[in-house]
Order: sequence, then structure tokens, then C-alpha cells
Amino acid sequence: MVRFNVEITVSGGLHARPASVLVNLLNQYRSSVKMIYNDKQANGKSILSVMALGAKTGDEMTFEVEGIDEQETASALQSLFQRNFAV
Repeated sequence: MVRFNVEITVSGGLHARPASVLVNLLNQYRSSVKMIYNDKQANGKSILSVMALGAKTGDEMTFEVEGIDEQETASALQSLFQRNFAV
């Protein structure tokens, strides 16, 4: 399992557009992705689950990635946050 924290830097937090970009990216991989924010957990491959977290700009979130391609999944996820969700 790969576990890491990221800061939400996208303007407006994880609202519909960035949540969609995140979920579309994660669904390209086989690993499971758990998002942890304020004692709530979400399936990173479910847009409703991601949006229900209510993560805002400046908040910190923990990701747990587990599966056959966990390293590649984690790397792609970290890259998405580094480029501020630019596709």
C-alpha cells in the first residue's frame, strides 16, 4: 500500500469538475484508492463519494492506494495535484 498526503490547491476545492478529472484518472488504473478527509473516507473512483467529502482549497487529504499498479496510480495522482488538475 502507498499512503501519502496532498494539499487541495485547485480553486474551489474538489467540486464537480476537478472531482470528475480525478475519478476519470483513477478509473484508468486497477488499484483501489481510498481518500481520507476529516475522519471521512471515500472511494476515489466514485464521483459522488469524492464530492461528498466536501474538501476545500487549502485542506489536506490522505490517499491510500493499494493494488497491482499502486505505484503508477499514486504517481499519476500526485502529478495531477502538482499540476493543479490541468489536463
